[in-house]
Amino acid sequence: MAHGPERRPRRTVAVVVTFNRLPLVQRLVARLGEVDGLDEVLVVDNCSTDGTGAWLAATPTTGELSVLSRTLDRNKGGAGGFHDGLGWAIDRDADLVWLMDDDGLPERDCLLTLLEHDYDFWGPIVVDEDCPDDLVFPVRPPGSATALRTVAQVRAKAREGVLADIVIPFNGVLVTRELVDRIGLPREEFFIWGDDVEYLWRAREAGARVATVTDAVVKHPSVGELGSPMVFGLTTYNHSPSALKHYCMARNNLVNLRDYRGPLHAIAFVVKTIWFYTFTRPSLTRLRLSAHAMWDGLAGEYDGHERFLT
Repeated sequence: MAHGPERRPRRTVAVVVTFNRLPLVQRLVARLGEVDGLDEVLVVDNCSTDGTGAWLAATPTTGELSVLSRTLDRNKGGAGGFHDGLGWAIDRDADLVWLMDDDGLPERDCLLTLLEHDYDFWGPIVVDEDCPDDLVFPVRPPGSATALRTVAQVRAKAREGVLADIVIPFNGVLVTRELVDRIGLPREEFFIWGDDVEYLWRAREAGARVATVTDAVVKHPSVGELGSPMVFGLTTYNHSPSALKHYCMARNNLVNLRDYRGPLHAIAFVVKTIWFYTFTRPSLTRLRLSAHAMWDGLAGEYDGHERFLT
């Protein structure tokens, strides 16, 4: 009986984006050398000034695993780093690309657990490295008004170890070459904040199969309480002390809502921002910064964040 040609194993390449966190990227690269199922590691350095470039240039070794690196000519943020790194991985004939920031630390069996499943865009749960029963990034299943905040809650909602239609992007997520061919690369002009959400929403709009595999785990430092309460605790707002983060959040979030949720959601975000910085945490400076950021987003101007980088 004749048999067709055997399908070759899918080539899986990790892409790590780093900026000025040398101890964390060293820890992550060492861990990736202990992960089964990985063919290559690509590290994109956002023009770090803490010795990361020199360390990468020395070609860190992780056993038999190949580690390649490139240093960008300037800091392009997470968005630019993932845009460059994902394109680089595809150019190097990756079938699957495993995307992660430098501050994550996948469990040794994380990749093999993910590879037991077949989706277009799927990833692990992301837990607090100091409190591993808690999620770093709360998960809100589509159609649910309640965010899941613990590992137990997520696993209770999962079916056969999978929470369908949701993933926390760019924290140990796998993306297929086929999906990248269909939807392109992340929006590098976003710099930070919202580029991961935009890529997820773009993937969903293209019909991608999206999922979280609840037995696959990435540890991550705590980011504190996400969202500042407002309107008597009925909702929250993503306030950040950083002018850079706020500018990018206001600009990119408004663009994402306009493009994927429609004008009413975009207007609601503008109203929410005005309310927060008028009543919840009054700040004329933040109102002006928000207005500038939102205007830039609507006008398609994506270099305004650069004044915060000096």
